[in-house]
Amino acid sequence: MIVRFSIEPMMQEEFEYRVSYEGEELFGDAGLDSVEACIIAATEGLGQDAIAAEVAYKGIISGTYALASLALASAQIAQHALQTTEAIEEAAR
Repeated sequence: MIVRFSIEPMMQEEFEYRVSYEGEELFGDAGLDSVEACIIAATEGLGQDAIAAEVAYKGIISGTYALASLALASAQIAQHALQTTEAIEEAAR
């Protein structure tokens, strides 16, 4: 199964994430200090049924990644999510 990590900013320097599958929320957490921390926590909480995850920041999907990639390159994936969202928000202005 391919799950979705939905990451949102809360307050200054705080983020929350939700992991869902086909629109059904599986689990989540709030109060983490970075997008990368959300990706790491979401990856660690996955069961063995998941093979990949879509990463969405502020509702914008930046990519779909195999679990091994999520574990090994969480910093780069977090940076890509932030840059993708920023670029799309700038283009929409």
